[in-house]
Amino acid sequence: MPNILLCDDEKDIVNALKIYLSEPDYQLFTAYNGQEALEIMEKEDIHLVLLDIMMPVMDGITAMAKMRSFSNIPIILLTAKSEDTDKILGLNVGADDYITKPFNPMEVSARVRSQLRRYLRLGSHPVEEDTITIGGISLNDKRKEVSLDGDAISLTPKEYEILKLLMSDPGKVFSPKDIYKAVWQEDPMGAENTVAVHIRHLREKIEINPAEPRYLQVVFGQGYRIEKGRE
Repeated sequence: MPNILLCDDEKDIVNALKIYLSEPDYQLFTAYNGQEALEIMEKEDIHLVLLDIMMPVMDGITAMAKMRSFSNIPIILLTAKSEDTDKILGLNVGADDYITKPFNPMEVSARVRSQLRRYLRLGSHPVEEDTITIGGISLNDKRKEVSLDGDAISLTPKEYEILKLLMSDPGKVFSPKDIYKAVWQEDPMGAENTVAVHIRHLREKIEINPAEPRYLQVVFGQGYRIEKGRE
């Protein structure tokens, strides 16, 4: 039974999360600041943490940095829309994902299941050669296989090549013409529409919420990239 730690200084939010995650397979623990969360982790075998950023006594970023000194369990940040800078810092420090307030109950449940599945299935598995991994996405170019949080996903050849290109250089922005030339190996006439259609289909397969992608990002007026902070 996975043990999940919920940490937020607002009791209403903690109570809401308890309702969203009230599945019989979860054991829930609660804390109201970073220090309390660390104390619970010292006593209990926690498998995932939902952690607020802005809290008294000890904020979420500081607490997460301390957690990462002794644990590699999934940490999902709870953020407000105004906390983009802290959100990026958190991903760089070691967060695995983030959820923006106000929460969508189905999204909370999906992200928790996704992170737990990846951790419990793959956390101790060695990474194979010829495999690129960013967040929950793993691409094995030798076997031409792609998995998301441990589950195989089916891509068309063009979708596979686009994903491979973007994952080969995370953070780099590829223009539609760059992508078209690399994948189709033709003169990029009409590249923008063709690439946009394939990107949309690819998002539907690798994103929990394609309307708010976490991996495959658009850089308006420039192109597409795989979010580097998700590594």
